[in-house]
Amino acid sequence: MNNDNKNNHENNKPAGLFADKAYDPTPDVSNHPSDTTLKSTQDNQPVSTEELSTTEEPASRTTKKTITSGEPLKLAVVGHTNTGKTSILRTLLRDVYFGEVKNEAATTRHVEQAQLTDSRTGEVLVALYDTPGLEDASGLMDWLEDNTASRRDGIERLQQFLAADVAQGSDSYDLPYDYSQEAKVIRQLLTSDMAIYVVDAREPVLGKYKDELAILSWAAIPVMPVFNFTDSQDANIDDWQTMLARRNLHISTRFDSVAFEFEDEMRLWKNLATMLTHSEMLEQLMQRRTEDWAQLYDEANIIIADFLLNVAAFVHEINDDDDPLPVLHQMQEAVRQSERAMQHNLLNLYKFYDNAVAATPLELQAYQQDPFDPELLKSYGIRTTSGAAAGALLGLGIDAAALGTTLGLGAAIGGIAGGLLSNTSSIADRITGVKRLYIDPATLTLLATRALDLLTALRHRGHAATDATQLLYKGENSSLGTSPTDDSDNTDEDNNPITVWPAHKLPSELKKARGKPQWSSLSSGKSEQAQLLRTDMAWSLSGKLQSYKHES
Repeated sequence: MNNDNKNNHENNKPAGLFADKAYDPTPDVSNHPSDTTLKSTQDNQPVSTEELSTTEEPASRTTKKTITSGEPLKLAVVGHTNTGKTSILRTLLRDVYFGEVKNEAATTRHVEQAQLTDSRTGEVLVALYDTPGLEDASGLMDWLEDNTASRRDGIERLQQFLAADVAQGSDSYDLPYDYSQEAKVIRQLLTSDMAIYVVDAREPVLGKYKDELAILSWAAIPVMPVFNFTDSQDANIDDWQTMLARRNLHISTRFDSVAFEFEDEMRLWKNLATMLTHSEMLEQLMQRRTEDWAQLYDEANIIIADFLLNVAAFVHEINDDDDPLPVLHQMQEAVRQSERAMQHNLLNLYKFYDNAVAATPLELQAYQQDPFDPELLKSYGIRTTSGAAAGALLGLGIDAAALGTTLGLGAAIGGIAGGLLSNTSSIADRITGVKRLYIDPATLTLLATRALDLLTALRHRGHAATDATQLLYKGENSSLGTSPTDDSDNTDEDNNPITVWPAHKLPSELKKARGKPQWSSLSSGKSEQAQLLRTDMAWSLSGKLQSYKHES
C-alpha cells in the first residue's frame, strides 16, 4: 500500500480529493513498512524514492477533502509508456539518479515518490509520484465498458476495476488480461490532488491516447497535459492541442526534459496553480525556485571569475640561460588542470556529475579540446598580433614591459611558436635580465568564453539528457557549435560576437591580476591564501561576466 495512504489512515488524515469514493471500506490490517524513512535534503532535491507493492490492498475510507491552504500538493505524473515521465521528474528534481531512464517501454514498474521542498525552510511543498506507463488503455477501456455500468460515475467504475482480478496481476491469477500496471496508476490518481499527463510531442494523435485521457478523467481530479520533447522537428503539438480541446482540456504546457528552459518550468507550475482553489504552495515553490536559480547563476559566475583571475595572475620567472620549453609545458598543464577543476565545479553546482550515469558536457569535444590549440583560437575568431609575443601557439606571453627577454630566449620561444616573435630583436635590444612568462590575453579570452559557453549549456540542459550531442545550446549568446573563421584577417575583434571581449581588451580585473602573482595558487602553491586575496576582485569580475553574457 502507498505509505502516504497508510500513514494518513492511521493519523485519521485524508489521502486524496475523492478518497472517500475510491474504495469500499476495508479494515486496514497492513503493517508499517520497513526501510522507508524519508531523508531531508536541500535545494528541492528528492526526499526518497521507493517501490510500492504490486499487490496493494484497497485503502480504507477516509473523510472527503479538497486541498486546503498550507498542505503540500500531491501530484501524480502519468501517461503512456515511454513518453518521458521519469525524464521530466529528473529535470524538475535536478537529479540524474531519480528512477531509471531507457529508450524502451515499461521502464518504470512501480510508483516512485519524491518531494520538492523549500530550500530555506525544508517545508515539503509538492509530493511527486512517478507512475508506470499506461500500456493498454484501449484494452482497459473495453474491459470497463463490458464489466461496469455506464450510468455509474467514473470513480465508481474505477473502484470496481480495482476490486477485480484483472487489476491484481497475472502472477496470482490465471487470466487472459493483466491490467496491474494500469491499476497502479489509477490507485495513485485516486489518492492525488491533481495529475500531469505527459505527452511525447513527436507521437501522432492515436486512439489509445484518447482512451487514456478518458480513463484519467474518471478520477475527477484536475489533469494538465505536458508536452515533452518539444524541441524535436517532429513535434505534433497543434494536432494534440486540437484533440485535447475537444476533451475540455484547454490548459497545457511545454516542458522539454532534454532541451531545458527555466521559463518553461515556471509556466508549468503557474498553469497548475490556475487549476487549484488554494495555490499558495505552488506560488511559494515558484518564488523559491526563481530565487535559487538566480543564486546558482551568481555562484557560477563567481567560480568562473575566480578561475580566470587565478590564471591571469599565474607568472613564472626564468633566468637568461634557462631553457624555456619545460617551463612553458608546465604552465600549460597547470592551466589545463585548473580549467578542468573549474568545469567540475560548474557541473557539481548544477548537479551534473562526470560519471557513467549520464553524459556530461565534458564529453563534448568543444570542452575537451586543448585550450592551447591554435585551431581552437581560430574557431573563436581570436587573432594574435606581434605584441602578443609567444601567444597564438603556446598561449603564453613574455612580460617585455616589466622584465623582458633576450635574443637567446626570444629565438628559442620563436622557434617553438613557429616564428611568431617577430619583434624579438627590438625587445632584446631594450631589455635584459629575468624573464616573466604569463598566460597571454588571447588564451585568457578563450578560457573565459569557453567557460561561459559551458555555463550556458548547463542552464539549458535537462537532467534526463543522455546523449552528449544534446548538450550544445545554440542560442544567440553562445559560441558553441560555431564553425572556424575562414578568414581571420576580416574579423573585427572589437565587434566579435563570439568572444566575451576582444582579446586585446581584457577587463581591468584581469589586467590588475597581471601584477599580483600572490593571487595565483598556480604561482604560489598556496590555494586558500591566494583565493582569499582575489575574492573581492572575483566579485567585481563576476558582475562583468554576467553583463557580457546576459541570460534572462
